[in-house]
Amino acid sequence: MTTPTAQSLNVLGQTLRLHSSTAPGMPGPAFVLVHGIGMSHRYLTRLHDQLSATADTYSLDLPGFGPNPRPSRTVSVEEHAAILVQVLLDAGVSRCVLVGHSMGTQIVAEAALQAPELVAGVVLIGPVVDRRRRRVLRQALALAHDSLREAPSANLIVFTDYLRTGLRWYLRELKPMMTYPLEDKMPALTCPVLVLRGSRDPVAREEWCRELAEASPAGKLQEIEGHPHVVQHSAPAAVAGLIRTFVRSIPSRAEAQ
Repeated sequence: MTTPTAQSLNVLGQTLRLHSSTAPGMPGPAFVLVHGIGMSHRYLTRLHDQLSATADTYSLDLPGFGPNPRPSRTVSVEEHAAILVQVLLDAGVSRCVLVGHSMGTQIVAEAALQAPELVAGVVLIGPVVDRRRRRVLRQALALAHDSLREAPSANLIVFTDYLRTGLRWYLRELKPMMTYPLEDKMPALTCPVLVLRGSRDPVAREEWCRELAEASPAGKLQEIEGHPHVVQHSAPAAVAGLIRTFVRSIPSRAEAQ
């Protein structure tokens, strides 16, 4: 594990922050971690540390989130994905596994559709938004319920990141998240897909996650028993272990050709 280096970037007219850890001599695809709405890389730090022991690992603070300035307009899921792809190309990443949490699952799925030659696999942790529960009030109630199950350290990161994001930008980005039809995108994802959830996650319920996994041509569902929505923070070693097992099952680029 190496201490991540951070740099501020301007990509496709938007400002974001990239946190990078290199693992010299380690073969295989890089890991790229993408946070959800209102959040930053901070609740991905424990998973980043785990994964960076065996592969180059990148975490992002998306435009408008974390320390980044708020854009003057709404940024769609498709635009976030295009920015992500360009960041990776600029960083010299040639093959990667995209790991998204919550709204980040939409962004990594879209990025895999935009740049299939770049993406070896996709990991969707706590994916949103369940098509049966596509109402803001239902999502808010599920998040409130989840906060009662999270560790104090997770809630501290979530609440302080939400405060830093601010209500105006959060609401601007809420509409793209609520309307993005992830379930309709899954059949077009030809790369392997791992859908991962904590068994006590009230946001990404088991029925929804199973539907996504089964809709993917090469999808698989895994649960981590006893953990809530921010499972990558509460069980980073277990999440990293499942991701590494998933990566070992992905054919190399030579094998895939």
